[in-house]
Amino acid sequence: MTVTAGRVVAGRYELSTLLGQGGMGQVWTAYDQRLDRRVAVKLLRPDKVAGQDAEELRRRFVRECRVTAQVDHPGLVTVHDAGSEGEELFLVMQYIDGADLAGHLAEHDPYPWQWAVAVAAQLCAVLSAVHAVPIVHRDLKPRNVMVKQDGTVTVLDLGIASVMDADTTRLTHTGTPIGSPAYMAPEQAMGGAVGPYTDLYALGVLLHELLSGDVPFSGSTALGVLHRHLYEPPLPVRRIRPELPEALEALVLRLLAKDPQHRPASAQEVYEHLELLLPARGTPTGAALDPTRPFLRPHAPWPDRARTPAPQPAPPATPVTDTTGKTDIARAVDEVKRLLGEGRITQAVDILGAILPAAAEQHGEHSPVVRTLRKQYAATLLDDGQYRRALPELRRLADERAAEAGQADPQSLRFRYEAAQCLEQLGEPAAALAEYRAVLPYYENQYVAAGGPELAHDIRRRIGHLLLALGDRGAAHDTLARLLHDVERTHGHGHPLGAEIRRTLQWLGQVRG
Repeated sequence: MTVTAGRVVAGRYELSTLLGQGGMGQVWTAYDQRLDRRVAVKLLRPDKVAGQDAEELRRRFVRECRVTAQVDHPGLVTVHDAGSEGEELFLVMQYIDGADLAGHLAEHDPYPWQWAVAVAAQLCAVLSAVHAVPIVHRDLKPRNVMVKQDGTVTVLDLGIASVMDADTTRLTHTGTPIGSPAYMAPEQAMGGAVGPYTDLYALGVLLHELLSGDVPFSGSTALGVLHRHLYEPPLPVRRIRPELPEALEALVLRLLAKDPQHRPASAQEVYEHLELLLPARGTPTGAALDPTRPFLRPHAPWPDRARTPAPQPAPPATPVTDTTGKTDIARAVDEVKRLLGEGRITQAVDILGAILPAAAEQHGEHSPVVRTLRKQYAATLLDDGQYRRALPELRRLADERAAEAGQADPQSLRFRYEAAQCLEQLGEPAAALAEYRAVLPYYENQYVAAGGPELAHDIRRRIGHLLLALGDRGAAHDTLARLLHDVERTHGHGHPLGAEIRRTLQWLGQVRG
């Protein structure tokens, strides 16, 4: 479909001016006819993403937009609307009056190092909020960072890279990477598990570029760039600009560590190092709602935000009490079913969380009613992408089932498998790897649960990707090679999983060679 100015998307967004375009779609300024305001509209073409089912991509797109909408931070562009129309996905965002960081850098050569520190510090504040959800941006680069007129920084495209990524390899069947090879962490480019550490590597690339005028690793091909990311040390920036502080150079080198475990532990930690290089301010009192805080410590993330317990669910918007004032559990469950049927998962989570204490009081903590509600609560949290809240629920359910029915109980194993998925999403690859390895023998040797063989293959695939994320490329290659042999022996040469693994192995073999 040809896109032209004047086209109205979703019955209300009239396209005005084309701002930019690439292989995946276009970005337009548009006019929101309903609210009388200017917005930015990104149009994405699912058929341009090789190897993905268009309907599955649409589903993931809507889910990612819903999950990313949970993040509330002034350094993130506000998402107003999202959906699909015809062959396209659309994302409606706040319009930012400013310049992207790539253009800003081009206009200032050399870029003042104090500016670079200020930009990186603001990005750390954004990443700290994003990683607390948890979400991994996956495509942090100057084109996805806007500098507004007042000097504040805004990050774009949160969640979009997750949808466009094929999850198994960053290369399409044509050998073209999805994303920007110059900013990709080694584990991401090779299809390993991503986490907050992946965004920190991209931050290191971006900071190196601001300070030196160029990315640390470039080349004529994606494979060449990746090979340099994997095997070449970055040039220390003080060799180009000797006036830079030694501490700044050391931080950039840590961010660019090949092994994720050698990078800083969090965006919060990076901010603490950068803060020492920012212009002197005061120290905030720490009290909430202190209006001087933005001036005393601009854009600082709240300390230990990622470890702060998630807020308790809000009471349900729809009353679920009977005539005596007691919570009507049956009515609440019906309301949850209705909301889930309409795709309103977040509201369903809130209702389930709110009625669980009342259900435990009425029926008993270990009653079948409460156990069923807790299973639904954990499953809905998982589906809503609330991994930090889902993890303790799944662990508790797994332990209870194992105590009742043994370690090989199918339900207990399923809960442990889903808990491992949470750990993976929370950016804890070592813990996720240990959990997957612990449950794998049950699925491989006993096939204790429905779909055991298929789950065993999936677990082995995830183990291979986690090994890549942890920098153990040899073990990852051996794990995936053995899996490929077993998949082809079971399903034949043309199975999609086998083709997916073969592409990753081919890419990994090229890089290792």
